[in-house]
Amino acid sequence: MTPNDTDLIVKWRNSEEVRENFIYREPFTREGQENWIKNMIETGKAVQMMICSLEGDDPLGSVYIRDIDRQHKKAEYGIFLGEASARGRGLGTAAAELMLDYCFRTEKLHRVYLRVLASNVRAIHSYEKAGFILEGYLREDVFLDGKYRDLIWMGALNPDASC
Repeated sequence: MTPNDTDLIVKWRNSEEVRENFIYREPFTREGQENWIKNMIETGKAVQMMICSLEGDDPLGSVYIRDIDRQHKKAEYGIFLGEASARGRGLGTAAAELMLDYCFRTEKLHRVYLRVLASNVRAIHSYEKAGFILEGYLREDVFLDGKYRDLIWMGALNPDASC
């Protein structure tokens, strides 16, 4: 991801299909994305990459790790497929697998975790296929759309025990 992707990221994050599966639901702005780049990406607290098609290198979505904790070698994973044509084709699972490989081999992390709304069954299934396992079920953990919603906590451990 580069600053040139900002307008596309903002467009995707504001689309109802993406927004409805995020815990953070506030309108996404160019200024917010620029602050994310400055305060998270440029400081090494996060890494964000674009998901692109193999055929034409067209941008389809984004994957990231955030709150990178170098002491404990862990980070939180996130993904969104911004283009509707990219959904339901296994691209999210493939992106998660690639990002886990990057986290474990390049970033030398021991653990990668995520939070997902319990109602997002499609995402949960994708995460399981990529190697994440259920670690916890948090009842009525977030208040969204006028009601409390359950969250699922999932994680993946580096298979290289020396990390």
